[in-house]
Amino acid sequence: MLLCTLMATPSLSVSLSSTVLSPPGPNVFVKALRKLPNLHDEQYALDDSTSVTHTLPLPLTPPLLGSSARIVYTVLEYSPLLDSCNMTTDDWATIGKDIEVLGVVILFIFNDGFVILHGTDTMAYTASALSFMCENLGKPVILTGSQVPIYEMRNDGRDNLLGALPIAGQFVCLYFHNKLYRGNRVTKVDSGSFNAFNSPNLAPLANAEVDIKINWDTVWRANTTSRFRVSTQMNRNVGLLRLFPGITAMTVKSFLQAPMEAIVLETYGSGNAPDNCADLLEEFRNATERGVIIVNCTQCLRGSVTTSYATGKALSDAGLVAGCDMTSEAALCKLSYVLARMDLSIENKRKVGVPVKTHSLPHYTLLIHTGHRIGQERYSRYNKLTLETLWPHPRTPPDRAKQEGYNPTHFAKAQPPHH
Repeated sequence: MLLCTLMATPSLSVSLSSTVLSPPGPNVFVKALRKLPNLHDEQYALDDSTSVTHTLPLPLTPPLLGSSARIVYTVLEYSPLLDSCNMTTDDWATIGKDIEVLGVVILFIFNDGFVILHGTDTMAYTASALSFMCENLGKPVILTGSQVPIYEMRNDGRDNLLGALPIAGQFVCLYFHNKLYRGNRVTKVDSGSFNAFNSPNLAPLANAEVDIKINWDTVWRANTTSRFRVSTQMNRNVGLLRLFPGITAMTVKSFLQAPMEAIVLETYGSGNAPDNCADLLEEFRNATERGVIIVNCTQCLRGSVTTSYATGKALSDAGLVAGCDMTSEAALCKLSYVLARMDLSIENKRKVGVPVKTHSLPHYTLLIHTGHRIGQERYSRYNKLTLETLWPHPRTPPDRAKQEGYNPTHFAKAQPPHH
């Protein structure tokens, strides 16, 4: 049996066409789930005498996964439920802290992961923020949602939720329209399609079609055994400025005034800006010299920032930091995260373009989980991988696990198949 916590966030509501739907009332979501046979096995719940109102069992895993795994999930609902457009850094901190408290204190030993239901408008920002805030993450945190509410007859919410629940992994991801993405590599690209999200510069981690296809080039192994923690402090003195033809130095100067501490500058092409506007470049230089961090990200959907053109080198000479191929959402959230880290020097904070361990190391267990629980041990069988037995804290090596009170009986490290 797999146990998962489903977190209905303050941004649960979504929009249908041009009409914004009001957030549902308390417990409406759970009641709707109980009426859906593909999301709630009512007979199993009766036979198992499940008395917890917000705990629901899924039907048995389909035969195509080669197992009869039973997924049981508990719904934690925030109050009040808000439109995702109203999300702030405080809401990110609330979600992150709840993951930390529930995970470390209560559920991480018994839970296999967290699924966060989120409105689509700002989901990419929340996914990026959580990927930095959740340090040394040892459980999957999967964000998903829908373009059409799950209460509607025709919707994409059921498939997205069903696809997100069985995911196993060790970092923040976003699951949408049969694709699993790295959380800090996505952006919303379509307001009216079920295929609403894309990862322009990194292929999806997995495609859930007839067969589950893993993109092994994007799945690497994490290399830390540090304890999981959530950094809930986020600096709000960050901003996003987009270059446009004719932008004035006064506009830039006004935007960079205190209390602004860092901005993401969306530039042309591969990181270019006018190099014949001395006053514009001077404002950028003045800001960086007084400690403002300016990250250069491209306005293009795909591609990376380079300094191979003279117009791009001019920005580099003015003190701008190359954002490489980060999305604007990821760059903004990363700035908010690193600026709040009091243990980092300004030099290290300026290395915002360099990947950090909280988001750069995917893990080989990011697959569709098809296991079941026996006693206190958890047996997991991953698609196309060998059988392995996991101890209660799957990020802890066997020797350290024993020191911390765990006593794993077996450990067989799963390896990805050769290309």
